Amino acid sequence: MRRFFARPARKVLLDYGHRVVPRGGHMQRREFIKAIAGSAAAWPLAASAQQPTMPVIGFLGSLSASDFRVEALRAGLRDRGYVQGKNIAIEFRWAEGNYDRLPTLVADLVRLKVDVIVTHGTPGSLAAKQATTTIPIVLAAVADPLASGIVSSLARPGENVTGLTFFNPEIAAKRLELLKEALPGLTDVGILLNSANPANGPTLSQMSSVAQHLKLELHQFDARAPTEFEALSISRVPTPSAFQFLTICSPALTR
Repeated sequence: MRRFFARPARKVLLDYGHRVVPRGGHMQRREFIKAIAGSAAAWPLAASAQQPTMPVIGFLGSLSASDFRVEALRAGLRDRGYVQGKNIAIEFRWAEGNYDRLPTLVADLVRLKVDVIVTHGTPGSLAAKQATTTIPIVLAAVADPLASGIVSSLARPGENVTGLTFFNPEIAAKRLELLKEALPGLTDVGILLNSANPANGPTLSQMSSVAQHLKLELHQFDARAPTEFEALSISRVPTPSAFQFLTICSPALTR
């Protein structure tokens, strides 16, 4: 995993099982939100005419409320003294595996003027970035933010975006190499993917390059959800005995 930091968000820590150390720098704000999914973020707290407003995190989820990230978020907040409903609020929006819903859901969070938006995966990250240039956005586990156009540089992403990448294209290509090493006679590999996920483009490109070098033929099998697995046909596989499957990670397929 590698961190990348936008200048306005350099204090953000992100932890869905991975600890990230923030870079130095001074924020020109008096108050801060200090925990997002086991992370710390520095953003101004709004104040109403009657009393201080509880800071609000907007969580944009690709799946449903049963997503493991929900408890990771709450646990990380509790570790730093923030309890949902007591001194911090969280507005959840769920796409239920339908990525087409993400722009509408994040637009609702922007309309609510949340203090920071937390999301994960390439579809949610793209939707959040396209929705606002002013609300800080924290991204978790993005496949390739550079190739997807989410950031212009890992060292200096710019604008209002910060978070983590796990270099999925490189990892997926390495998995092909390891598979061929373990099975020297392998000739065909099935790639299970969700074609609605824009992260697939860079990943497939790198896998195809490695497959050509290894003399492997890739066969794509598209599924939008686990319920579609049984409907997949492998009748076009030329040699089933020399065939293996790999999956390109997608939130909708690994829920």
